[in-house]
Amino acid sequence: MTTSSDVTRVPTKRRGAMIAAGAIAGVAVGLAAVYGIGALQRNPADAACSAAAELAGRLTALAHGEVAAISVASVPRRLPDLTFTDASGKPRMLSEWRGRTVLLNLWATWCVPCRQEMPALDALQAKFGGDKFEVVAVNIDTRNLDKPKTWLQEVGVNRLSYYGDPSAKVFQDLKAIGKAFGMPTTLLIDPQGCELGTLAGPAEWASDDAVKLISSVLGRGS
Repeated sequence: MTTSSDVTRVPTKRRGAMIAAGAIAGVAVGLAAVYGIGALQRNPADAACSAAAELAGRLTALAHGEVAAISVASVPRRLPDLTFTDASGKPRMLSEWRGRTVLLNLWATWCVPCRQEMPALDALQAKFGGDKFEVVAVNIDTRNLDKPKTWLQEVGVNRLSYYGDPSAKVFQDLKAIGKAFGMPTTLLIDPQGCELGTLAGPAEWASDDAVKLISSVLGRGS
């Protein structure tokens, strides 16, 4: 039911809308003055991913079979500079791999699907690993930190460099941007640090389908 008080609030709402519009315009002018009008029209970080956008478009047709679960990035964006450690405990940052295509994999010994795909990731590294590509498998076990290294040795996974993050912060950082929901989590990243695709769950990374996908990313035949 309409009341007199409802009617008298209408002008107040209009004034509020005008004030809000003026405030937004003021903020826009302020941002343009500080950052330049171009910053409002285009995100400079995304501009670095223009090549990734073109490549991701070509990968869609290859995301089938054993790698059908890969979600190819529709709008590739640069990933945060994730941090973890190497086998000696030295801090490492994802940006150190700029210039190389990276298959970033998060795994743990308590994750059965993670353990199952590690030999295939090892085989993929053996086939493509070098100055243009690396499988960066980051272990996120938070207890018994010697267990992951021992397990890798026991199953013969020896081509992958060991990386770890006992705090599991790398998982939380990816989860915060909607790129990690469970284990294992794998991201395909271009040489500029831009996401090409994400896969939640395991895959047969030594399969012909995976080899063709990585070959295409690297611009060479399988």
